[in-house]
Amino acid sequence: MATVFEMIRDGVIPSVKIYEDELCFVILDLSPVNKGHALVISKECKPTFTEIEDATLHHMINVAKKVDGKMREVLKADGTNIMINNGPASGQEVPHLHIHVIPRFSGDGKTFVFPSKEKYEEGEMAKYGEILKI
Repeated sequence: MATVFEMIRDGVIPSVKIYEDELCFVILDLSPVNKGHALVISKECKPTFTEIEDATLHHMINVAKKVDGKMREVLKADGTNIMINNGPASGQEVPHLHIHVIPRFSGDGKTFVFPSKEKYEEGEMAKYGEILKI
């Protein structure tokens, strides 16, 4: 079954597109954190950034950077949140790679704070550092 983003890509579901090229398109989110919240969506349906071609991911990041610049210029955003929810455990609702670009304004009252912070036990951070070395 096609994802909602494939249906938007194919024109089955209407959207407000603000950019499109051969690799991706950008739409406004229907449930924005702030008005202007945009999604940079790959045209190829791959669920996560680990599955998409590197060149496509790099291109999408460059497009997100352009969207960020436009938000700062036109909306006078003081900053942006650039987010990828990568897999269901991270909160990804649509299994199709997309990058959120959310305009932020000083004093907008929105926060992206994780509710609890874990602490490493003595020596544990070094162990994680060792097993996660690339």
